[in-house]
Amino acid sequence: MFYLCNQMEDLLLRVPSGHKAILSGLAGGVVGYSQILSGLETDKPLIGFDMGGTSTDVSRYAGSYEQVLETQIAGAISQAPQLDINTVAAGGGSKLKFQFGAFQVGPESVGAHPGPVCYRKGGELAITDANLILGYVIPDYFPSIFGPNEDQSLDIKSSKGKFEELARQINAHRRNQDPSSKDMSVEEIALGFVDVANETMCRPIRQLTEMKGDETKNHSLACFGGAGPQHACAIARSLGMKEVLIHKLCGILSAYGMGLANVVEEAQEPYSAVHGAESIIEVSQREAVLLRQVKQKLQNQAFKEENISTETYLNLRYEGTDTAIMVKRQIAEDGQLYDYATEFVRLFQQECGFKLQNRNIVICDVRVRGIGVTNILRPQAIEPASGSPIVEDYYKVYFGNGWQETPLYKLDKLGYGHMMSGPAIIMNGNSTVIVEPNCRATITKYGNIRIEISPLTSVKISDKVADVVQLSIFNHRFMGIAEQMGRTLQRTSISTNIKERLDFSCALFDPSGGLVANAPHVPVHLGAMSSTVRWQLSFWGENLSEGDVLVTNHLEVAIFLI
Repeated sequence: MFYLCNQMEDLLLRVPSGHKAILSGLAGGVVGYSQILSGLETDKPLIGFDMGGTSTDVSRYAGSYEQVLETQIAGAISQAPQLDINTVAAGGGSKLKFQFGAFQVGPESVGAHPGPVCYRKGGELAITDANLILGYVIPDYFPSIFGPNEDQSLDIKSSKGKFEELARQINAHRRNQDPSSKDMSVEEIALGFVDVANETMCRPIRQLTEMKGDETKNHSLACFGGAGPQHACAIARSLGMKEVLIHKLCGILSAYGMGLANVVEEAQEPYSAVHGAESIIEVSQREAVLLRQVKQKLQNQAFKEENISTETYLNLRYEGTDTAIMVKRQIAEDGQLYDYATEFVRLFQQECGFKLQNRNIVICDVRVRGIGVTNILRPQAIEPASGSPIVEDYYKVYFGNGWQETPLYKLDKLGYGHMMSGPAIIMNGNSTVIVEPNCRATITKYGNIRIEISPLTSVKISDKVADVVQLSIFNHRFMGIAEQMGRTLQRTSISTNIKERLDFSCALFDPSGGLVANAPHVPVHLGAMSSTVRWQLSFWGENLSEGDVLVTNHLEVAIFLI
């Protein structure tokens, strides 16, 4: 018997370990899109976007699985190698609210019971209701399993009624701000909530890429999960991506990915020494011992030598810091020992933006992985297209420019090479794919869907009255910047106060020194920080230029500022 662990491989059940089963379903999705899409459908690095009912999980694959050594799940810290998967509380069941003059999506969920309003069980408005109002969810293709007796269809009438109640509240707020403002329609409000949800889901993607020095726009979006394909085009456009890839089994890709996983054996030893010629020789000897151990374990499971591959890592950090980077050994030239330190410095500078001078690099751990290749499944090519794609029906779908008559296609009736210009709906047995206007979907050789994304167009925003949708979107963007500032500060700091006690605050200010957004750090700093920023702006005046950095510890200026 096997089970899938959070490191993306199968492990024999004879050696069970509870922490390796945590988030194992998410790992199946990562294995699925990496094994099937990478190399076959694109050569770009991939961002995995898995949107379900209560949350969205994002990951990255660029030729190898990205892992972390420590993570926090539901308040519990797990210190073990596992896939780097970021989760945000935004899914089909995320509650929709209008608070403090802005749209709010989640983090609370309506759950499966009572669920969204359209489930006919007295639930609250959720993203699923918004998608239903906009036409992204087609009731004709949903089973009649809703209502108290679970024998009714989705209830669009009740969803619309609840949105009308919310519209009265929102429009009253807008008229209080500007009596001449035009009322928002139910569809505009529903689309606004979807836009806010999309921005919420973009934040963890930026953390996976931009925080590590990678350009988000250089990736392709691998979209799966029950709700993901409905939001794929908008997510990719917001992130500057040009391509979305959707597997034909996207609704069950996590389960399918489990069947593609390999068997892995790992061995790790703690090691504490400064990186240097002598320590590297000793490390190489330890690596050889550990490699023999993992190979023997795999051979005991009937794997042949040719089906076993190995990887070697050193966990390195700068002396005095706590942030370690796991560096994978590459093939060295001329038989020389691989220079882990050079690669560590490159990775550190890429992720943090600088490198520490005249500071030793410390080896923390030696780790090896043995992989027994089990995947014998190969994607099967589908029949080439013959004739034009067959339109099953037409439905009205609401996009940014209003209602549009939109053709619906069934994926199982499409062939290799079929092209569909947006707007379009592609129905699969386990998902609904929305192709937005000015985008184009193509069926690939292996029956998957590739969507070419049109660039983001500029939107004119009033400079007099705050737009309730844009206000929410930019709140997320600005807070995301402040959060990234805090993570970088914590990862690169040497001070115990910063890296362990987290005694700092990060915030963004406008040109006059007013607070725009702050991350959830130590709030006591924020009042004095704003005063400090305003004092510095007044003191330096027009002498400040873009890129300048101010460092102050003056008692009259109220707070330390960097």
